[in-house]
Amino acid sequence: MGTRARPGAHFYSHHVYPTSIAPIAIHRKLLFPGIDFTDRSVRWVRNGYREKELTSTMGNEIALPPPSFKAANPGPLGLAGFGLTTVVLSCVNAGILPPAAVAAVVPLAFAYGGVAQIIAGILEFKTGNTFGMVAFTSYGVFWWWFAFMKWTVGAGWLQTPPASAVAVTLLMWGVFTFLLWIVSFRLSKGVWSIFLLLWITFFLLAAGDFGYLIGSWSCGKIGGFFGLLTGIDALLVAFIEVLNATAGRVVISLGQPLIRN
Repeated sequence: MGTRARPGAHFYSHHVYPTSIAPIAIHRKLLFPGIDFTDRSVRWVRNGYREKELTSTMGNEIALPPPSFKAANPGPLGLAGFGLTTVVLSCVNAGILPPAAVAAVVPLAFAYGGVAQIIAGILEFKTGNTFGMVAFTSYGVFWWWFAFMKWTVGAGWLQTPPASAVAVTLLMWGVFTFLLWIVSFRLSKGVWSIFLLLWITFFLLAAGDFGYLIGSWSCGKIGGFFGLLTGIDALLVAFIEVLNATAGRVVISLGQPLIRN
């Protein structure tokens, strides 16, 4: 015995009606105004648009798909959180702001640099973007590491770590960033440039904590200026992505990948 298709349990009950006791056509139209019963195909109109046509089969109900949903690009959120926090901290490293300004960086690193990037990384996971998931989640946790270190040391819960330990940590972040930079050859030139500047920044900051100088300048101070360039670059890429998404077209190109295959 055949069954009649229904629009879905959200609007109607879970009962399946045998075709032998189905109401006449006019009653069906009154009871189910959103379904066209003129042939064996079911068409469902909802919210002013027509769903994909589905063909019914004997003895089966038709599962109608939900409306299509377009997800937003989480990349600009992660880039903005990373870029803005990097600019502020780099102003301290470059000597533009006094060392006491780190107290303003710590909550910023927790909130925007950390939480925003971790959220972006989780959303990139949902879109299937492995690179974005790894990058945003990792650098979000990096900012948490920095903020926790400054917070716990400032509160007296932990002793101040030796400069060499911080240097090794920054060096490893530089290695990690360098590896991601190699992968970024297959991404846009805008993203590629961020990772280029970032691994240079990490290596310079690490060298500064090791005590190295370039001329009369500390490597850490030079790394601060490279960090400024890195943060500004990330903010610009975030702005371009938001602009292109809002306009629905490429207003400003981020550049084609250096490696396309």
